[in-house]
Amino acid sequence: MQPDWDSWVDGELTSPAPIVPGPVAPTAPTAPTAPLPPRSAPPLAMVETAFLSSTACLLWLVNYYFPLGPLLRLGFPLPIALVYLRWGKRGAWMAALVSSLLLSVLMGPTRSLLFLMPFGLLGVLLGSCWRRGLPWSISIGLGTLLSSIGFFFRIWFTSLLLGDDLWVYVTVQVTEMLQWLFLRLGLLVQPELLWVQGFALVLIVVNSVMYLFTVHLLAFLLLERVGSPIPPPPQWVQALVDMDG
Repeated sequence: MQPDWDSWVDGELTSPAPIVPGPVAPTAPTAPTAPLPPRSAPPLAMVETAFLSSTACLLWLVNYYFPLGPLLRLGFPLPIALVYLRWGKRGAWMAALVSSLLLSVLMGPTRSLLFLMPFGLLGVLLGSCWRRGLPWSISIGLGTLLSSIGFFFRIWFTSLLLGDDLWVYVTVQVTEMLQWLFLRLGLLVQPELLWVQGFALVLIVVNSVMYLFTVHLLAFLLLERVGSPIPPPPQWVQALVDMDG
């Protein structure tokens, strides 16, 4: 049936029925907005790793151009060890590699290798021992082994670059030292080569032990103030520190 389109004018206009608002359905309460998460740690880890890597490079550069004796040498492994204490193994390895790359750009690859072995690896080793809470005897022992290996690596690498055996010069110096010692003791003895090399090895190990002990003592005094303490020292060392303080 077709609608009558002609009669719509004559028809009465009917107003539309008013719309009566119905009851409003209760809305479910909205969950409270979760607080924004704190800033992630990776940017801070990256910044600290870069800063401490540049600090290790700066110590090496200053000690190379303006040598101050063993003072700055004590701080070579500490920045990398601090990275390990704060950000773990990955950050420490990144710090050691970045320091070596920076030194390679600034001073050449030979100097960077001499820094990486042993001081870069020593920083990673000490940081690992300190983070695990190992006693000083173990960390000093492992550090002494690595430092002694690093000394022989430096001798071998420098001899390779110079084309001369530097171990011969070390043997000559130790021989003269033994001869002077025997003369002071009134002994007319000519030291044999085996004695000389054994005494040289003992001197290298003793020097490494003294170096590692001093590094531990410096780290114990400094790293606690930056919020990354190392394991406590033996009682006799603690007593000496308390007496000095």
